[in-house]
Amino acid sequence: MLKRLLLKTDKKCLYKFIYNLGFKGAISINRFQKRLKNGELFPAFHFISVTDDCNLRCQGCWVTGKMENSRMEFETLDRIISETKEQGSYFFGILGGEPLLYKPLFEIFEKHSDCYFQLFTNGTLLTPAIAEKLRKIANVTPLISFEGDQNVADIRRGGTGVYEKTQAAIVNSTNAGLVTGVAMSVCKSNMELAFSEDFIHSLIKNGVTYLWYYIYRPVGENATVELSLAQEEIEALRNFLVDARTKYDIVIVDAYWDENGKGLCPAASGLSHHINASGDIEPCPVIQFATDNVNNGKLIDIYKNSTFLKEFKTEIPNKTKGCIIMDDPKWLVDYTKKHAAKDTSGRGNEAERLLDMQIVASHGSIKAIPEKNRFYRFAKKRAFFGLGAYG
Repeated sequence: MLKRLLLKTDKKCLYKFIYNLGFKGAISINRFQKRLKNGELFPAFHFISVTDDCNLRCQGCWVTGKMENSRMEFETLDRIISETKEQGSYFFGILGGEPLLYKPLFEIFEKHSDCYFQLFTNGTLLTPAIAEKLRKIANVTPLISFEGDQNVADIRRGGTGVYEKTQAAIVNSTNAGLVTGVAMSVCKSNMELAFSEDFIHSLIKNGVTYLWYYIYRPVGENATVELSLAQEEIEALRNFLVDARTKYDIVIVDAYWDENGKGLCPAASGLSHHINASGDIEPCPVIQFATDNVNNGKLIDIYKNSTFLKEFKTEIPNKTKGCIIMDDPKWLVDYTKKHAAKDTSGRGNEAERLLDMQIVASHGSIKAIPEKNRFYRFAKKRAFFGLGAYG
């Protein structure tokens, strides 16, 4: 895998990957850990949804069904990044909607060439021309969502020909020499593909560097709770990940378990938080409530004074080692009422939806299954988990 990364990645992209993400990322985690020891709350990195606009309508998407789509102002995004850099953090996850529909996107990437960006994209707009622009900028890794085969992808993504377009995006990205990732939200309809050796080998053959597995979380207008994994299926996924890390020449990422296999909530650790396209600061993308907005002042002061985020960090570990939305949605509603948090879903009914939603298994419901691979054990403990977690 390292040989493939060194030989096939564009040299400028490789440098930015090693220096901006690797070296600076390690420093940002160290600074975050020092802040924690001093009782200070400021995340190691941010995940930012720059637009609600999207060309697909996926099952379980937190953006669909909004009464009005938001698009973040260039000046707001620029300020978020600049103020985060002041705290020594240079890594950002860029989400949507579909972020490639956000017009100032490339201007932001170019202006903040000292940062590293992970671009969460459905891939349908990642043409050879877009891939070439990303190659020239060099500080972006596309993370392309891959939600099923020809029979499943269109249903999961609410589009037409999505599987073929996603495959093309992978080729366009790797042909341009980009550090390329593929993400899958594992649910009942794509588990077979997720565990498929042929699927993983096809990604390796196409030059994909990392494969990121999520667990499907039922959120949004079309939550489709029936797609959620059962407890035994989550355990099967965890066993698969641990074994896969010892046999495949590709980095395999998850953001749910530590090196000892214990479940956790990255948002509750304070490691990262989500800022939506309206500027609301949410614990993570699927918890669509907030008491704070980036336009209320400087980020450092907002985090210092936010009791909503501070108490979330202390109370969630006492409630669950998994995802609170899946384990105890009623508690979450009560918590948001306690802090008078506003509904940031854009649909106006998120509390009612959570109260009506059936409880489903989350990653915290299974026994601890430790990592077998020594590299992953070390990396999860020191850096890899820290730079790959968003809830």
